[in-house]
Amino acid sequence: MENKIFKEFLEKKGLKFTKERAAVLKGVFSTHNHFDPDDLLINLRRKGIRVSKASIYRTLPLLLECGLVEQVEKVDKHAHYEHTFGHGHHDHLICIKCGKIIALYSEKLERLQVNLCKKEKFRCITHTLEIKGYCSKCNAKA
Repeated sequence: MENKIFKEFLEKKGLKFTKERAAVLKGVFSTHNHFDPDDLLINLRRKGIRVSKASIYRTLPLLLECGLVEQVEKVDKHAHYEHTFGHGHHDHLICIKCGKIIALYSEKLERLQVNLCKKEKFRCITHTLEIKGYCSKCNAKA
């Protein structure tokens, strides 16, 4: 399904669904963890898939724009990503010492956000919540 969505998106932009873009898309959806572009490149090469680093860096923004991928910022300020198609919304706890990212979901928090938007007569399209601090392992070392 993600192939179809991405192909239609590219078509609307007047772009082609190239072999490299297909490889990046497949690589993104074969991982179920947060990843950075370098991780993706290494994983693709381990599988014998030849794709350039430039193709990855050019394809990820397209995947972001079409809504198949979301960006998760990490402590060191370089971007990490996760595929979101077929997965429910969630937020993140990010350890500022080791960089660990913990996905979380809270119905109570989601309701609070909806109520805040209603109160302000604000139509929310999407949101991202990142709470930065120390994971249990790093906190225990402090």
